[in-house]
Order: sequence, then C-alpha cells, then structure tokens
Amino acid sequence: MRGVVLAGGNASRFSGKPKGLEQVGGTRILDRVIRAVKEATGDAPLLVANAEDASEWRPDLKVMRDAIRGCGSLGGIYTAVSAGEGHALVVAWDMPFVSADLLKALVNRSGSFDAVLPERRIDDEVSLEPLCAVYGPNCLAPIRSQLVKEDFRVQGFLGAVKAGKIPCDSVQAFGDPATLFFNVNTPDDLKRAEELWRDQYQR
Repeated sequence: MRGVVLAGGNASRFSGKPKGLEQVGGTRILDRVIRAVKEATGDAPLLVANAEDASEWRPDLKVMRDAIRGCGSLGGIYTAVSAGEGHALVVAWDMPFVSADLLKALVNRSGSFDAVLPERRIDDEVSLEPLCAVYGPNCLAPIRSQLVKEDFRVQGFLGAVKAGKIPCDSVQAFGDPATLFFNVNTPDDLKRAEELWRDQYQR
C-alpha cells in the first residue's frame, strides 16, 4: 500500500497561502497528515503538489505534480493512483485530525475492492469522504474517461468500479467524523481547528 498526500488547490479562500503549512496545536497540518499516513502504510508518502516550492515543504519526500493539470481533486486522485503500482491510500493535506487508526482500517479493507471510502454524517445526511480513501489501479480508466469529458465530480467514477466503504457507525469508533474529516479551507476554519485541538488535547 502506497501513501499519497494531496496538496492541491490554489487556496483562494486562504489568501493564496499554502493552507497545509499552517499550524494546529503547534504542528503544521501537512506534518500531521504525513505522520498519520506513514503510520498506516509503514513508509513515507508521495506528495502530489503543483507549487514551485513544494519540494522545500518536506525535503524528505518525493514530490510529483499533477499528471493532468487543472482537474481539481479528481486529477489529484488520478495522479496518486497512476504514480505507482497497486493501491494508494490518498489523503488531503488539510485534514489536521485524520486518524492513523482509521487509515489502517481503510488499508485493511482494501483487499477485495477497487476503492474504499469512509462514510461521514453531517446534519443527519450520510455521504462518502473521497479525500481520505484507498484507490486501486482499476480506477484509472474510469477516472481518465471523466477527465477527458471535463467531468470533475470526485465520486463520479465509483459506479464503474468495485467500491467498498467503512460505514459511519464504524468510523465513529475512531472518533467523531465531523472532527476526523474536518478540513481547513479558510482562516475561520483554522481558528476552529485550533479550538478543536484545545478541546481534545488540553482538557
């Protein structure tokens, strides 16, 4: 199982600043995500990023640009899967509270599926979290088909592959899904992340 951290987006809601380099609880969000992915896979992840200075963020990691530029998160997933053999554990770089144990559960469930995604519940509505998931090589052709059509829906290809999931009730064994999948897109999100960190670790 390969680990891949997606550091995409132009951070338009963060004044153009690389949001994953912001700190939560005194640690950069990127470093938090890398630590969780490395614990789940046993090796350092690949960093998918288009920024010119991305190689300076973590000099110990291999950095790859999007294989097909301008395709959003789906393009990042395509790059992650195409970057090597077998399945890839793919996690966005703006999730400061992603759990290594949850990532291990995704890895462990991936053996008989082309893709495995966790469920999350927001306001009683259950959905899948595509940016904290495992994707295999059989996902490449349907994703590329979407990209050619300029269809950038992140979950649009799942009907064409054998997809599994970790149900929301099972995800809750690793923590509150609203916290586990909390992502930092704005300065207000960063403030909220700091509050969540204090609530969890400084009680």
